[in-house]
Amino acid sequence: MPFEKERRLLVRRLLRHGYIKSEGVQRAMEVVPRHLFVPESVRPRAYVDSPMPIGVGQTISAPHMVAIMVEASELKPGMGVLEIGGGSGYHAAVMAELVRPGGSILTIERLPLLAERARSNLEAAGYSQTVEVMVADGSLGYPKNAPYDRIVVTCAAPYVPGPLKEQLVDGGKLLAPVGSMGYQELLRVTREGDDFEVENLGGCVFVPLLGEHGFRME
Repeated sequence: MPFEKERRLLVRRLLRHGYIKSEGVQRAMEVVPRHLFVPESVRPRAYVDSPMPIGVGQTISAPHMVAIMVEASELKPGMGVLEIGGGSGYHAAVMAELVRPGGSILTIERLPLLAERARSNLEAAGYSQTVEVMVADGSLGYPKNAPYDRIVVTCAAPYVPGPLKEQLVDGGKLLAPVGSMGYQELLRVTREGDDFEVENLGGCVFVPLLGEHGFRME
């Protein structure tokens, strides 16, 4: 398999540094072919632990950040997941490995070009039956399919969008980088009835969430 050695070496490094903690996340990151989710121009570096450009000013997250978020999401088979910020589709593919069988991922991307590329990437990698890609304002979520067991925001928000909190099941968890456009804290929000418990999982840097409940670009 192309890049299989590089992928396994990357996963070993993530394990050694403590980013990967569970067998499920280890298996998922060993299986998902990250090189199919990056442009051909950077494909030789697909398994370097670094963010990479994917076009139109967006990036694919560094593998260690994907590992951190997926571990914090505590995904299980059968779960319904809403992802905000589909990008190239890689993060959704890793999550798909963990919610199979019976689970599903709905990922929202605001840029039509990226959404189309993500669909193509997911189909090539074998995840199109588990992951659906939609073009919409992700800060509003997608009420039609709510509630969700997990909501994962892969772009920086000025605050946790209210519509996303409302679309969680009781006991559900939401992950979101919250802060300025230059630096954020990764928050994990757990719904407990009408209350929401918030945990700070540490600093991070993501591209901004744009939309009604995100940053506004003039």
